[in-house]
Amino acid sequence: MALHDAARTFGAAPAVADGEVRLDWTQLLGAVQEVARALIARGVQHGDRVAMWAPNTHHWVVAALAAHYVGAGLVPLNTRYVADEAADVLARVDANALFIAGTFLGRDRLAELRAAAPELVIPTIVVIPVEADTSVESEAQVLNWSELAGFAESVTVDEAYKRAEAVSPEDISDILFTSGTTGRSKGTLVTHRQALSVVRAWSECTTLAGSDRYLVVSPFFHNFGYKAGILACLVTGAAIIPQATFDVPQTMRLVGAERITVLPGPPTIYQTILDFPDRDKFDLSSLRVAVTGAATVPVVLVERMRSELEFEVVITGYGLSEAAGFGTMCRADDDAETIANTCGRPIAEFELRLSDAGEVLLRGPNVMLGYLDDPQSTAETIDADGWLHTGDIGTLDERGYLKITDRLKDMYISGGFNVYPAEIEQALARLDGVAESAVIGVPDTRMGEVGKAYVVRKPGAALNADQVLAHATTVLANFKVPRFIEFRDQLPYSAAGKVLKRELREEKS
Repeated sequence: MALHDAARTFGAAPAVADGEVRLDWTQLLGAVQEVARALIARGVQHGDRVAMWAPNTHHWVVAALAAHYVGAGLVPLNTRYVADEAADVLARVDANALFIAGTFLGRDRLAELRAAAPELVIPTIVVIPVEADTSVESEAQVLNWSELAGFAESVTVDEAYKRAEAVSPEDISDILFTSGTTGRSKGTLVTHRQALSVVRAWSECTTLAGSDRYLVVSPFFHNFGYKAGILACLVTGAAIIPQATFDVPQTMRLVGAERITVLPGPPTIYQTILDFPDRDKFDLSSLRVAVTGAATVPVVLVERMRSELEFEVVITGYGLSEAAGFGTMCRADDDAETIANTCGRPIAEFELRLSDAGEVLLRGPNVMLGYLDDPQSTAETIDADGWLHTGDIGTLDERGYLKITDRLKDMYISGGFNVYPAEIEQALARLDGVAESAVIGVPDTRMGEVGKAYVVRKPGAALNADQVLAHATTVLANFKVPRFIEFRDQLPYSAAGKVLKRELREEKS
């Protein structure tokens, strides 16, 4: 069990720092065991699914590791999901327990979930106190975080320890959902063996060590925050400092106050810090490692990160949930040109090749087991020879370094999150007045790419852009909502009847 190893190896070294909450590795083990004992008392069995719908706090770290501890598969939910999206995932995994944020940033997710899916039954729901006044009236199904200790009393530490030791490397560690090109998200099945293998390889490339203090701005529900964050610290002994919401001044204050050495994230994070007018008022001198990717990275940004923010290590990489979150990475000694213009070479025993059409294919022991309850999509994605078809088009240089040049799929990346147009198009199709639509990604200085929807109205419909956006906002997470709406009399089609999105992309805006 990786957590037992961490407690033995790192002991009194700092493990988590979240405001006033400070835990060393021994204390973190104790906190995890307490929540694990409570889950056992509440009937969570080996092989069950425990979901997380909350922002980055120490509660997320403890609860996620407790899910692993009892042998349950962890199911992180995107905090930007609307209730319908969350309810769909929770029903499909048959969640036995859900850790959910209390009122946060004006949203009461539990109330939203109950309103959207009153028929959904989850035996245990634990409300995490993200804001100081967060609490709910206790009931049989819904508990406050503070009540877990009472339930834990009925299960001994030894019982919990035996449950943890029974967890196999081949058991499901997590099920992360990635938006599907068919419009419905897919759950990727990854084992403990795979999760720890890719994380160890990632940590080696980034030079992560026990002396590091890691500010996790990337959301825990994403591979970048969960695996390259929590699990990477678990295997190296680096301290986890979570940040619930990205705020530039607060991030820079935390860097100084916590002596942060590691700050991964999408390129927008570094660009925003570099462009902040009062940056010189903050002490950023402790920064050592930056890891980015998921969008175009300008060479000048890498150079400025090294010269102005004084990062010793700046690395880019490429990965996807179907490959346990990882795939290729640059190395610490690569030059700025390589880091900006390539995704590096394979890590974690992955083989990499390009198909005749230039599609990026990955193979190795860390390719997902498959999609949750979807053998057809699994067979379409992983061929008979074990090659994972990523849907991305790329080139390989003489060193074996990968460069992504296009996408077979229409997916684009907005603020570090994958967005699949088919999902948005299906949502828009439910709006009265929409005959058809096509969504593409268009460049955006801050987000990398944002959505643009081309909409054809039904005859006689008087639909306007504000109505389209208002509808999209109610049924889609905000990062999926198109930023631009353009009405057309018709869309360009191929002879085979497919929308020619390439023509839309090539049009001058």
